[in-house]
Amino acid sequence: MPNYIYGIDFGTSNSALAILDQDSQQILKLFTAPSLLFFKEMGSKPEAPTVAIGDAAIDQYVENRMHGRFMKSIKKVLPNKSFLDTRIGGNRYRAEDLVVLILSHLITQADEFLGQSVKKAVIGRPVVFDENPEKDQLAQERLGRAAKMAGLEEFYFQMEPIGAAYTYQRQISKPELVLVADFGGGTSDFSLMRLHPAAESQTNEDMLAQGGIYIGGDSFDSDIMWHKGTPHFGRGVKEEFTPGKPIDLPLNYFLNICSWERMNFLDTLRMRLSIAKSYQFSKQDYRVKNLQTLIDKNLGYTFFKQIEQAKIELGSQDTTFLDYNQHEIEIHEEIQAEEFEHDIIVDNLSKIKDYLNEFLEKNNFKAEDIDVVFMTGGTSQVRPLKNHFIYTFGEAKVTSGDNFNSVAMGLAFSFDLLAQKQKEEVI
Repeated sequence: MPNYIYGIDFGTSNSALAILDQDSQQILKLFTAPSLLFFKEMGSKPEAPTVAIGDAAIDQYVENRMHGRFMKSIKKVLPNKSFLDTRIGGNRYRAEDLVVLILSHLITQADEFLGQSVKKAVIGRPVVFDENPEKDQLAQERLGRAAKMAGLEEFYFQMEPIGAAYTYQRQISKPELVLVADFGGGTSDFSLMRLHPAAESQTNEDMLAQGGIYIGGDSFDSDIMWHKGTPHFGRGVKEEFTPGKPIDLPLNYFLNICSWERMNFLDTLRMRLSIAKSYQFSKQDYRVKNLQTLIDKNLGYTFFKQIEQAKIELGSQDTTFLDYNQHEIEIHEEIQAEEFEHDIIVDNLSKIKDYLNEFLEKNNFKAEDIDVVFMTGGTSQVRPLKNHFIYTFGEAKVTSGDNFNSVAMGLAFSFDLLAQKQKEEVI
């Protein structure tokens, strides 16, 4: 019977599964899905709610007029100690209960394609789920429980940028010192490796350094929301409880709508009443009404999709627009590439730049020592970020591959090394 391995990249925004034929060392098939869940609104019915996954979650969310529970960026919940479970319909879901839905969705497709059930896999994890070691460990444990719940029996964890390195390794003909920079939705991860042509032996000693920072594409989306979105939802508006003494609206309104996973914090009776009060005491300002509509109509996903689209367009255009027109919310905001780099994302971009410098310095490497920089992940296409790597290392050294599937493919390729390492530790 053929020997297959799955490489699984459970991502903040998108997830992927690669099928590796171990005998031929060829990737047979890739399956991808947005890391999204939609639970249809069940009302008072006691039965378990039906769940749609990936692209189907988007379709169901729209078809049900945005009524129901739509969940995005579930990966960010994994290190959250305070998240014990969430109630959906008549059921409670732990973090691993949510993750397993996406893992099982991909694994089922792959098993059906092969006509057999595969129990071996390498599962990716960021270099840092969280900078707190205890939270980082919790995240991996939860992901491991989800993997077992999905039916996997022999699986190993591998750093996502190392997975990307194993994909790049298939392209080289001579040994290279490679910096792998993996930019996802939640994290920016770096690995420094001495890579050999795939036909040669790779050892654990070839890993020279690894690190990461908890900033990714979602951080840039939040930056755009703060600078270009929140003024349309009341930031800067005054409310006047005492005549002649106007004050700013509560800051937590706007901090919460800048983060997808925190937007639901406003969808409570207490917060709805607070926003309604602000609407009245701001002389019924239309921007506060927009905030009410954003929350009442559950428009967060559709609004952030427009933010993401504007970010993507700025990868190749000098000017774009954040356009949104739903339920009487009308926004047409120009965003210039220069403004995006130097005003909107400047703080988070600077943190990534500073971390890169510290990473190289800490490990006693200079930019000129690096042979190749392999950039991967959807966020690697953010132009100011890519330009910084070109400026730092030189355009000839910077390359990229399949930005969304490089990690999953490389994870599968790393199975033998991880299995061998496990055997050596047992001995």
